[in-house]
Amino acid sequence: MMANGREGVWRGWVRGMSAVWLWVGVMWGMTPAGAWESGEGLSPGQVARLRAVTSAEISPEGSAVAYTLAVPRQPFVDEDGPAWQELHAVNAEGQSRGFVTGKVNLTQVAWRPDGRAISFLAKRGDDRETSLYVIPIDGGEARRVLTHETGIRGYDWSPDGRRVAFLATETEAARDRKRREKGFTANIYEEDWRPVRVWVASVTEPAEDWAVQTEQAQPRALELEGSAFAVAWDPRGELLAVAMAPTSLVDDSLMKQRVVLVRVDDAAVVGRVATSGKIGMFRWSPGGEQLALVAAEDEHDPREGRLVMVERRGGAVRDLVPNYEGHIWSMAWRDDRTLVYVGEEGVWNVLNSVAIDGTGRRSLLPVGRHVFGRISLSRDGRTGAVIAQDASHPEEVYGVSLPDGSLRRLTHHNAWLSGVRMASQEPVRYVARDGLELDGILIRPLNEESGRRYPLILSVHGGPEAHESNGWKTSYARPGQVAAARGFAVFYPNYRGSTGRGVDFSKLGQADYAGKEFDDLVDAVRHLVAVGLADERRVGVTGGSYGGYATAWCATRLTEHFAAGVMFVGISDLISKFGTTDIPGEMSLVHARKMPWDDWDFFLERSPIKHAGQSRTPLLILHGKDDPRVHSSQSLELYRYLKTWTETPVRLVLYPGGGHGNARAAARLDYQLRMLQWFEHYLLGAGDDPPPHELEYPFEEQAAE
Repeated sequence: MMANGREGVWRGWVRGMSAVWLWVGVMWGMTPAGAWESGEGLSPGQVARLRAVTSAEISPEGSAVAYTLAVPRQPFVDEDGPAWQELHAVNAEGQSRGFVTGKVNLTQVAWRPDGRAISFLAKRGDDRETSLYVIPIDGGEARRVLTHETGIRGYDWSPDGRRVAFLATETEAARDRKRREKGFTANIYEEDWRPVRVWVASVTEPAEDWAVQTEQAQPRALELEGSAFAVAWDPRGELLAVAMAPTSLVDDSLMKQRVVLVRVDDAAVVGRVATSGKIGMFRWSPGGEQLALVAAEDEHDPREGRLVMVERRGGAVRDLVPNYEGHIWSMAWRDDRTLVYVGEEGVWNVLNSVAIDGTGRRSLLPVGRHVFGRISLSRDGRTGAVIAQDASHPEEVYGVSLPDGSLRRLTHHNAWLSGVRMASQEPVRYVARDGLELDGILIRPLNEESGRRYPLILSVHGGPEAHESNGWKTSYARPGQVAAARGFAVFYPNYRGSTGRGVDFSKLGQADYAGKEFDDLVDAVRHLVAVGLADERRVGVTGGSYGGYATAWCATRLTEHFAAGVMFVGISDLISKFGTTDIPGEMSLVHARKMPWDDWDFFLERSPIKHAGQSRTPLLILHGKDDPRVHSSQSLELYRYLKTWTETPVRLVLYPGGGHGNARAAARLDYQLRMLQWFEHYLLGAGDDPPPHELEYPFEEQAAE
């Protein structure tokens, strides 16, 4: 049974959709508890309750969209943890229902090839590991159809729906398991990994009675060299496209994945796709003659973003949109001769189509209102689904009609947002000191008065292979509308090295850590001061990961420009960072373009700790204690240098169990409150000594009662 007993409530949908539709799934979000409401701007409590659509897949016939919904846990009410991930579906009229809801965590939603059922991965009931489940669209409960000793990590259905190709870590040897059970748990760092294998299993569907659990056939492992990360079954049922890397380590997953073409029957590798650098999604054409990929231009390309194609037997790829001044995020086949893709261009997204010979490129949707992500198309290529957002709401499901180029919102999971007054948001263009034109997103103070200057918070994205689009800009770590409601202007700059403007632009920051890329941040501040909005004496800066590095640099080397900083999972010492990160290859190939021993002085000079002694910027440092990407020692180093070398206020907050970002509800709320407290204290208040380290959490007393 599902967590709340409402599984399988859509009997009759595929039999004409004649049922009486009830609107469910959004009412909880419409009326949050009164203490959390704020009609005058967005509050931290409301941010903590925001729901967001995280994936969307249209059915083969195009009549419905299956989607996952992230439902945050309520601090002081629920057991702490990450957001729940529910399964819902919505029809073309916007009538949405929950299929698997409540305290559940499911991923990788897909449709069975016949469109009669939805599949997903989850660990439920007595499952020891993540298993494959199927729930019929016209009623019934979800049933486990496939399980594996080490858990299923990914899967794809055969065209006839009778078999599944899935990914699972190689089974642990019996001797090793017995030793581990006896306490021999030594971790041989980066050596005792086990590869992820591709397996093929038969899945027999009960003819009528879904309550009958069928016996699972023994899956067959395909002996392939390396470790697998993704798999796609070709429409003829003969080949598998498999993304393989030498090991399962993160660095290899980023920089060394390559697609091989494998014959299902005997696991023979019959072709290889010749790409270099990072790769993203890949999809077979409907007839199986071609394979399309989103890939990098070369090994130094910071992010995959080229749309390339290869013939059925592999070989050299062909770029279908050469010299594209943007980044392609997602694609789907409309028919055997046409691809549809989502492209990131500046602060907007486009939905375009292109023929497989590279001709006929055209826009399918108007540009300039929504920001959307992955595209999913029906079998006939006429309808689709995307997850879209805009300045007024986070991610929701939208239906796409390709014949008439229309986009229609289908879900409304945060309808209460319509009652919250939002600050004005707009794209801004400015010119860097060397003449390079840049852009970003500005959120103005909620109650802005003409002629008045306001404190400014610069929110710097990470990566740096990422960029800011004109969509929803508020989260636990991004001040956005919450800060605007408190009298701040907030600016999100797309500094050089960002994506969305082509490969050449994304490489402009390479081999120049903290150079012109972070000068661009100061130039953004100068622009907003020059237009009369920002008070140059009250400028703050925040960001996570590479944005945390930017914050540390602004608080030390560029300290004269910033009155406060909030650094999250950021870099302070490039030399020790290289020695403690799980992505040294990516760090050298697409950022530094050299190794530390090639130029020790450069890496030290571009490290914030080198300049900590001159810092006059009060700095709040926050970090997950178990971060594998940017080790928490990076924050400890900067804290210790500032604490002993200067009189500048500094505070270090560590989150036990936290990784490269906060996933748990309590840590997210704590982070947001501390960030706001720090900026209000130093940019709105008197400053001086840090604010109290103990927080007053909203609604703690009410929850206790």
